[in-house]
Amino acid sequence: MALYWAANGAMATTAPLTPVTTTTAIKTLLQIATPSTRSIKVVEWGISFDGSSAAAPIRCELIQTDVAATVTAHVAAGVQPYDDPNAPASLMTLGAAATGYTATAEGAITATRTGDVQLIAPTTQFVRQFPLGREFRVPVSKFLRVRVLAAAAVNAYTYVVWEE
Repeated sequence: MALYWAANGAMATTAPLTPVTTTTAIKTLLQIATPSTRSIKVVEWGISFDGSSAAAPIRCELIQTDVAATVTAHVAAGVQPYDDPNAPASLMTLGAAATGYTATAEGAITATRTGDVQLIAPTTQFVRQFPLGREFRVPVSKFLRVRVLAAAAVNAYTYVVWEE
C-alpha cells in the first residue's frame, strides 16, 4: 500500500499552486474518483483560506458521493506519491468527471456519506489526520469531494492524502 496526495490545482512547477476562489454557492474544490478495482482510505485532509478579516465561517465538507462534479481534470503528475517517491502511479481515475479540482457543475447527487464536516473561519486553516485503523474509506466507483459554502468569496487551498 502507498500514500498519495492531490490538491485543488495543477502540480506546482516554476509557479506555486494557485488557490481556488470559493463562492456563495456550494462548490467542490477537489474530487478524487476511485476506480472499479480499488477503494481508498483517507488518512489526512486539510484546507486553508486567505480571508483578511473575521467573518462568517465557511462550511467545509469531506464527503463521498455517488455522482461526479464537472471538474478541471488532474493529470497523472498532479496525483503524487506521498510517502514513497518511487511508488507506482495512483490508480485513481483521471478526467473532467473524475479526479480533478475547481468544479464548474456539482451534478445531481442522490446519496452522500460524510467523512468530516467543519465550520472554518475565512482567516485560518484546518488539518485532520484520521487515527490509524479509523480512516475514512471510500469504496470502488465513488467520488471523494472537498466541498465548501462561503458567505463571501475567499481563496482556498485544499488537499487530501490517501492510501491505496
